[in-house]
Amino acid sequence: MRITRRRFTQSALAAGAVGTAALSAPFVARAADPLKVGFVYVGPIGDHGWSYQHDRGRLAVEEAYGDKVETSFVENVSEGADAERVINQLAATGHGMVFTTSFGFMNPTLKVAKRHPNVLFEHATGYKRADNLATYAGRFYQGRTISGILAAHVTKTNTIGYIASFPIPEVVRGIGAFTVAARRINPDLQVRVVWVNSWYDPGKEADAAKALVDQGADVLLQHTDSPAPIQVAEERGVKAVGQASDMSRFGPTAHMTAVIDDWAPYYIERVGMALDGSWATGDTWGGFDSGMVKMADYNANLPAEAVKDAQEAVAAITSGERHSFDGPVKDQSGTVRIPEGEYMADEELLSMDWYVEGVQGKLPG
Repeated sequence: MRITRRRFTQSALAAGAVGTAALSAPFVARAADPLKVGFVYVGPIGDHGWSYQHDRGRLAVEEAYGDKVETSFVENVSEGADAERVINQLAATGHGMVFTTSFGFMNPTLKVAKRHPNVLFEHATGYKRADNLATYAGRFYQGRTISGILAAHVTKTNTIGYIASFPIPEVVRGIGAFTVAARRINPDLQVRVVWVNSWYDPGKEADAAKALVDQGADVLLQHTDSPAPIQVAEERGVKAVGQASDMSRFGPTAHMTAVIDDWAPYYIERVGMALDGSWATGDTWGGFDSGMVKMADYNANLPAEAVKDAQEAVAAITSGERHSFDGPVKDQSGTVRIPEGEYMADEELLSMDWYVEGVQGKLPG
């Protein structure tokens, strides 16, 4: 069985771009022709986090379909105009399906999808769709709930450091879910956030981690993609939670667990639909119940009670018995946003733009 794997550089794509006329007819995968599937990553596949996990999903597609598919990827693609150029070039070079894997790729993906109606597009973490553009994401905030439970059990300073990328709802609700869960166990706990305005910048992430530890944080969380915060935690003797994949190798003592994104089943399913002609646009938001979000193994050095509480919470969220934003939930001003007996609806989660009680500082505008 032959499997073709390609890493496309942006310069190579530019050199090989062809006109859209080549795709003037609706895409149909013929038995003799492999379906060309492209992936666009915001970071390097060696980030050991977000892009790494998406690329594992790409490799799972190759393993599942063999010579029926031909996959390629472009890494380190900046959000904005550069992304539009890369996505368009994939569509114009015979790719029948393109996955774009960062929030900032949303508008560029939509523009290119309109330009190439016969190519199938899938965009991760966005909300804009079209007849040939679907969206998908994981309920990562569920994993932040579990992280909050662990942090509440192990902190001695009651100060948690949170290294955040961009102030978009996905990141804000993660901070909120973590803080709500942690403060239900330890009401004195406070969360300090440092915004680095990057998904992947090991230097900035490390500097933020060091600054937070210097300010008293003895647990570090991150919504950034490099293992730098885990390494700082290991060096400074504090605890941490990995992002997107198991990062325990970078901090065997510090790493409590990680919120793992498992994209492989989704990619296999959607590529299969493209192959058999059953693909349709739509939105997928999977959590613990779907397996799209998982927790890495808990560190053996964690208190048994902490692990027990974490495991019970995973089971309760999976079954629907518990929600990450069960009321009462207050915002920073002390105003009740979610009354007791209620929980935040998906529409509110998708647009969350406020800090919960216990988060210090002001949310960037």
